[in-house]
Amino acid sequence: MTNNGKPDNDDDLSLFRDAVTGIKPLKQDTYQHKRRITPVKRLHSASTPDHRQRRLLDASFAFSDMYQASLPTEGPMRYCRPDEPSHSLKRLRRGDFYPELVLDLHGLNRDSTKQELSALLYTARKELIDCVAIVHGIGSGILKNALPHYLIQHPHVKAFHQAPLEYGGQGALLVLVETLDPLNAG
Repeated sequence: MTNNGKPDNDDDLSLFRDAVTGIKPLKQDTYQHKRRITPVKRLHSASTPDHRQRRLLDASFAFSDMYQASLPTEGPMRYCRPDEPSHSLKRLRRGDFYPELVLDLHGLNRDSTKQELSALLYTARKELIDCVAIVHGIGSGILKNALPHYLIQHPHVKAFHQAPLEYGGQGALLVLVETLDPLNAG
């Protein structure tokens, strides 16, 4: 500022020009950046599911009623994936694994069972829970017979065995779930 209140622009400009003398100007890039067009999120649209629907879709898995696996006809209901050590079945039978989540299927039909089962396995994986209990009851045996065929279809079920008495006995299954790698969970 000068004494009369006007800015001292001439001195600043001359100082700047002195400082940049001899500098070669940069050549302009000829590359033109493409502008990404991001779609506008609609709050309530039929084409984009809301948060709750998206969670349901993430947790859904399509179980087939047509698939019939080869299961043991004698003894307790059990299954072990080929890449899982068979010792896991023995540990399940003895009750060495503690189920951190329990799903009670009493009163549910097949479709509701499939949705609940899918959500249970999704949640178990996400929460790094490796053992869950599924209580299907005895009743007419519809869910008891269908449940093992559903479980075998899911890629993250490592093994299951009829639960020990303290977890439901003949009316329940203990299931070992392949959890997400905590380093890559996200």
